[in-house]
Amino acid sequence: MTHPGDPYIKEQMREFGETIFAEMSALAIKTGAINLGQGFPDTDGPAEVAEAAVKAIRDGLNQYPPGLGIPELRKAVAEHQERFYGTTFDPEREVLITAGATEAIAATLLSICEPGDEIITFEPYYDSYAASISLAGGVRKVITLRAPDYSFDPDELKNAVGPRTKAILLNSPHNPTGKVFSRDELQCIADLCNDRDLLAICDEVYEHLVFEGEHIPLIQFSGMRDRTVQISSAGKTFSFTGWKIGWVCAQPALLETVRTAKQFLTFVNGAPFQHAIVTALNLPLTYFEDFVEDMRQKRDCLMSGLTAAGFRVFPPAGTYFITADIRPLGAADGRDFCTALPERCGVVAVPNVVFYDNKEEGRHLVRFAFCKRIEVLEEAVNRLLGVTDWTIEG
Repeated sequence: MTHPGDPYIKEQMREFGETIFAEMSALAIKTGAINLGQGFPDTDGPAEVAEAAVKAIRDGLNQYPPGLGIPELRKAVAEHQERFYGTTFDPEREVLITAGATEAIAATLLSICEPGDEIITFEPYYDSYAASISLAGGVRKVITLRAPDYSFDPDELKNAVGPRTKAILLNSPHNPTGKVFSRDELQCIADLCNDRDLLAICDEVYEHLVFEGEHIPLIQFSGMRDRTVQISSAGKTFSFTGWKIGWVCAQPALLETVRTAKQFLTFVNGAPFQHAIVTALNLPLTYFEDFVEDMRQKRDCLMSGLTAAGFRVFPPAGTYFITADIRPLGAADGRDFCTALPERCGVVAVPNVVFYDNKEEGRHLVRFAFCKRIEVLEEAVNRLLGVTDWTIEG
């Protein structure tokens, strides 16, 4: 909930309160419902990665790491970028370790935004984008991605750029829609950044969760190497979301800009976990292939179940989220629907309307996370199939 009358909250932050994820997860705990709202797995990642963290703790690697992150992890990140994308980074000057991707995005915005600078992003957007733009004193401008394919209008994007536009904030693969931006769409964004001298901030935390299409980093496009802040993290790929280990890759001047803000946020973080993520990034290719295949099976399980229950489902090409339209069920308000759902059948989802500035675009949409054990998803589907009347009283 927001607190518009609270005199202690700065004006730019008055639209923000408790995140929808905290709100719905609390509702899941209160009702004992299956939580398909917040995007965290219900199993840990690879045992060898966990053991690497334990070993680091026992070996006494528990004090402040270097400001940029431990050298071994910066080297592993650089090697990962070259291994999967053929992009080379100097681990000494072009890689920064952060407290997850969320801090990396916040630090980037805090370091580049002058008051009134405009940041363009695509809606529905991950909620921290809006808050971070406001914290930085920036102005949010949105381009709407529209179902069923969540494409955007290139002319609308071009027309959104004005004299105060500083950057485009891009998330691909995209949360919450599961969209994977195509090469043509990325070329359009790259051309605009080059033509209008814009920075690109790229949130790529779901880079290894692509089912259709391919993940193409924007930084690879002509002219983008020097104007892109590329951000990712270990949490989603390796199922250790609570460790909060992320990274930034960028040319030296941009990286130093981000580091300047980051050092006054957390300074450094997660020393033993940084050592463990070195192990994670060096896992064999089969790990990444098996990871995607496992998530594909979970996606298909939940998609078929939601369709059978009467939702209109928009198949995600990436991430571990499914967006569904509730109107075929006779419902119209996603927030009311999600609030009632735990008591009705013991399942939690998230209303997509909180990810939109244009509320009517998302009012009828809800998001389900499928990063859970298959038996949990099957039980959730059975509960949804057991509802015979979706009418919400009141």
